[in-house]
Amino acid sequence: MTVPTGATWLRVSCSLAFDVALPTPMVLMLRPRSGPGQWVASEAYRLTPALPVEEFTDGFGNLCQRLVAPVGYFDVATSADVLVSQPPPRPASAPYIEVPDLPDEAMGFLLPSRYCESDRMGDLAQSIVGAAEPGMAQATAIIDWVRNHVRYVPGSSGYPISAAEAIDRGEGVCRDLAQVSIALCRALCIPARLVVGYVQELTPMDVHAWLEAYVGGRWYAFDPSTHSGQPRVTIAHGRDATDVALYNQFGPLLLPYAMQVGVEKLTDSP
Repeated sequence: MTVPTGATWLRVSCSLAFDVALPTPMVLMLRPRSGPGQWVASEAYRLTPALPVEEFTDGFGNLCQRLVAPVGYFDVATSADVLVSQPPPRPASAPYIEVPDLPDEAMGFLLPSRYCESDRMGDLAQSIVGAAEPGMAQATAIIDWVRNHVRYVPGSSGYPISAAEAIDRGEGVCRDLAQVSIALCRALCIPARLVVGYVQELTPMDVHAWLEAYVGGRWYAFDPSTHSGQPRVTIAHGRDATDVALYNQFGPLLLPYAMQVGVEKLTDSP
């Protein structure tokens, strides 16, 4: 089967290797799921050593894997072949949706959260958008401001920082720039959420973060850290970095000593 017009087959992968000192409960979030704009045709999920896993769906619809990592070498390797549809062009204007008219699922993305202090961003957000028409024009003005005022520096923060901290520093990783944008959008009562996933031809290659804002009656993707229009695969979305971590461990800090991410464009169906 040839690739449908306007769609792209991507083979995405992520592997994490740990040296575990004591049995460690973990929740992983590494499986993309089929949904609007992407179809997961096949996938592989390997744990070394093999061990029992329980899977559940969190409150945002993300697939999560619950396990206890054993002492010693522990490796997680995932891959998926995903058909990604080309998103519709983002219009230059799309109306602001009044809060009483928002769908229930968007309401939680109006509130301040741990890393997106929208309740502290009102004055700044208003000064950024100026006389821009509410809705798409405001969201676009915010993205432009973040690109100009918070430099994208891969590797500049190894742990999540808040939107306010990122503005003070004037630089951050993709996650930080997205969270600044989210906080500013929410300050204007535009629902916004953090998304993590894979982007083709990202440099340096890594799992990437961007945002989606709800304007004109639908979610639109915005990426303040790159102008790349390359196809992307969503793994998960949530209020901020708290909700979309690739893994959470419970107990002493456990960091991977090796991580590898891959995104390959396929010329035909797998």
